[in-house]
Amino acid sequence: VRRRTIVLAVALTALVLTGGFAAVEAVAGWWSGSLALLSDAGHMVTDSASLGLALFAHAYASRPPTARASYGHGRAEVLAAFVNAIAMLAIVVAIVVEAARRLVAPEPVAGGTVLGVATVGLAVNLFVAWRLSGATGSVNARAALLHVMGDLLGSVAAIVAGAVILATGWTPIDPILSVVVALLILRSTWRLLRQTTDVLMER
Repeated sequence: VRRRTIVLAVALTALVLTGGFAAVEAVAGWWSGSLALLSDAGHMVTDSASLGLALFAHAYASRPPTARASYGHGRAEVLAAFVNAIAMLAIVVAIVVEAARRLVAPEPVAGGTVLGVATVGLAVNLFVAWRLSGATGSVNARAALLHVMGDLLGSVAAIVAGAVILATGWTPIDPILSVVVALLILRSTWRLLRQTTDVLMER
């Protein structure tokens, strides 16, 4: 019971922080024209949804067995983690498609805004990742941590993109780094998807 309470408290804190900063990044990404910031904002919105789903699944999984669900509801957490992995795959595809479009037709990017906002985003993601890393023993907490680690990588990419654009004015670095982050996220997400599928298929 104590472990579940800790996980719920951590997930709620992460939900508030990621949801709030996602709005900040979305506005900043739109204003600056940065795909890296917009991608990270979209990822954080997905994080917020996944954390909300994690809270629901965690509470649902703690319900006692019934005549209809004689084994209990523990697998609800695995199902939520599976849905989170599918959502991440969709985000990866969207990032790659938009990056390809911007490489063909580059758009202006405000490097200073990107650098400043991404630095704050990195601090937020580091704090949330630190909090989630302490919520051990839950596959759903691991799924939420995976999302946040992807956000962390997105913040680092945006920082590099902002610095390069400020120093050289070379805007293609923005979509290029977005693709690199998308591929890193894809690798980790595929592992989670395979693990949750194995559990659901009772392998």
